Amino acid sequence: MVDEIHEECGVMGVWGSERSCQSVVMGLFAMQHRGQESSGVATTDGQVIRLTRRMGLVTELTHELEAHGQLPGSASIGHVRYSTSGGSLLTNAQPFLITHKRGPLSVAHNGTIFNAKQLRREMEEQGHIFQSTSDTEVLLHLVAKNPEPDLAEAVRQSLTLLKGSFSMLLLSKDRMLIARDPLGVRPLCLGRLDETWLVASESCAFDLLGATYVRDIEPGELLVIDAQGTKSVRFAEERKHAHCIFEFVYFSRPDSMIFGHSCDKVRRRLGKQLAMEQPANADVVIAVPDSSNTAALGYSHRSGIKFEIGLLRNHYVGRTFIDPTQHGRETKVKLKFNPIVGVLKGRRVVLVDDSIVRGTTLRSLCRMIREAGATEIHVRISSPPVRQPCFYGMDFPTESELLASNMSIEDTIKYLNIDSLGYLSIEGMVSSARELEGNFCTGCFSGSYPDVELDKPVRQLQLGL
Repeated sequence: MVDEIHEECGVMGVWGSERSCQSVVMGLFAMQHRGQESSGVATTDGQVIRLTRRMGLVTELTHELEAHGQLPGSASIGHVRYSTSGGSLLTNAQPFLITHKRGPLSVAHNGTIFNAKQLRREMEEQGHIFQSTSDTEVLLHLVAKNPEPDLAEAVRQSLTLLKGSFSMLLLSKDRMLIARDPLGVRPLCLGRLDETWLVASESCAFDLLGATYVRDIEPGELLVIDAQGTKSVRFAEERKHAHCIFEFVYFSRPDSMIFGHSCDKVRRRLGKQLAMEQPANADVVIAVPDSSNTAALGYSHRSGIKFEIGLLRNHYVGRTFIDPTQHGRETKVKLKFNPIVGVLKGRRVVLVDDSIVRGTTLRSLCRMIREAGATEIHVRISSPPVRQPCFYGMDFPTESELLASNMSIEDTIKYLNIDSLGYLSIEGMVSSARELEGNFCTGCFSGSYPDVELDKPVRQLQLGL
C-alpha cells in the first residue's frame, strides 16, 4: 500500500570510452530516483559482453564491481529498475544478455510493451523458452528469430511489432542501438563528451560526467553507433507525439532536460499556474519535499506569499521499511518528514504537493502540520486529480485505490482534515509546458489515451488477452 507513483526504470549508455562501465554506473547514480529495486551494467570489449546485475540500489552494484573488478570495454549500457511488468526478482533485473546467431546481445528498456504477453504466448507456442517474466525479453526473442542477417535491420523490423512505450538500448559486440517508441512517451536523450557518445533517460546523468546534452532521440527513431560513427533510421511513420506529462509533474529531476524542455522551468510554471487557478489567503507557502519544492517556489512567486521550509525530509529512510498497519504507515511518515514548528505555528499555510495518490501520506502530513500549530491548511496540487491507470510504464495503484476516483473534493477535505483543496486543471498543466495538448499523454488524469489500440478494453489489452 505504498502511497506513491513509481517510474519503471532508467537507462544509460556510453560509447567510445575505456571507462564506459564506470561512466554508466555514475549515470545510474544520477537516475536512482527512476528505479530502486535493481541495477545492472553490460560492457563490450569488442569480443565479449560481460554483465553484472544486483538487486537493490546502485551502491550494491558498485560493491559487486569493486569486489570483482570493473567490466573492461569501451561501450556499456546500464539500467535501474522499478518493476511494473514482471516481479521484483534478479531474473528480471536488467540489462538482459543473450547469445544468438549474430553473437551476444544485451538490452535495457524503460517503458511498458502492452502487447508483450500476446507476443510471448505466440512465441512459446512456437517453442521459445523465456528466462524471465519481463516484457523486455520479448524483443530479444523477436530479434533472435528474425531472418535478416544484419542486426540493425533485424532490430528495426522487430521494433515495428511492439505496442506501448519504450526507450531502449541494445548492445552487441561492436555497436550500440538506441530506439524510442513512435509516441515518444518516455524521455531519452543523446549527449557528447569529446569523442564519447552518451545516452540516458535524463540529461542530469550527463551533467555528472561533464558531458553536453545534444538532442532528444526522436520518437520512432533507431540510432546506431559503431566504429564508423552514427546512423539514424526510422522504424515507424511520423505520429503525433504523446510525451508523459507526469515526467514534468513528478518523475524527472528538475535539473534535467525533458522532451527538450527544462524540467525546472516547467515545474515552476506549474506552480505559477496553480496560484492563478487556485489562490489562497495564507501567510506562508511550504512544499512536500523534495519533488514539490520547485512548484511551491512558483506558487509563492506568483501569489506573493512567502515561501518557507516547513517540512524537513530524512533522505536516509529506505524503501525496505514496510509495515502494513496504519500505525506502521504513520510511523514511516514521521521517520521521513518532520515539521518545523517555528515556521508553522500560528500561521495559515499553503501546502503544495505534486499529486495525490491514495492520500494516506498527505493525511499524516496534514495532521503533523496541524499539531505543529498551523491555524489553517490549504492544500494545493500542481497536477489534476489522478483518476485513471497508466499503461505506459508507471506503477499506479488500481483505480479503486486512487483517492480522486472515490472521493469528491468536499469528502477529500474532510478526509485530510484541511481547510481547502485545489487542483491544477488539465488545460493549465498542459499550457505550462508551452506545447500543444496533443503532444502530451494525460491519460492518468483524463482517461484519454494516445494510442488507438487503447480504444479496445484496456485491461484486456494490458493482459494480452
